[in-house]
Amino acid sequence: MTSDPRVDAYIEKSAEFAQPMLRKLREQAHAICPEAEEAIKWGMPAIVYRGKNLCGLAAFKAHVGLFVEGERKEDGAEGMGEFGKMRSVADLPTKAALTKVLRERMKAIEAGPTRRVLKPPPEVPPDLAKALKASKPAATTFKALSATNQRDYVNWITEAKQVETRARRIAQSIEWLSEGKPRNWKYMKK
Repeated sequence: MTSDPRVDAYIEKSAEFAQPMLRKLREQAHAICPEAEEAIKWGMPAIVYRGKNLCGLAAFKAHVGLFVEGERKEDGAEGMGEFGKMRSVADLPTKAALTKVLRERMKAIEAGPTRRVLKPPPEVPPDLAKALKASKPAATTFKALSATNQRDYVNWITEAKQVETRARRIAQSIEWLSEGKPRNWKYMKK
């Protein structure tokens, strides 16, 4: 186990109720994965295995969170982290539950990176398809966009609840696409 004094400092600065919880989670993570190292990532303690995040710990005003890369939240769990808002030592996951999720993550790290399955381009709704057909510059831009950027436009349009809103969004989309802009162009670095 390689510890990081910054993690000790984080725990000491945390609320009094959170300190024993963070210490116990840290201790259990190291018992499950003795070769793990510690770091501070995104301002919170992280347990790192073979250079990859195994799990992260965080103390909030009224609860503690445990984050395991690639894991999903337990059914009904509220708040950030796989085990929801943990407000006392009694709320911590059992050693068996923690062992299970951390060992699964260790196996995933050992297996190496997995290829992401890219989503296919979205199905273009008929009203947008008609508007694109009427504007060659917009159609050219839309076709050149990545599937993600195409999906941004399609989702924005199909999420409209009223017919008038949907029509305005289609018109705005055609205008932006004619100018060669992706949907969230305002937020892109210049």
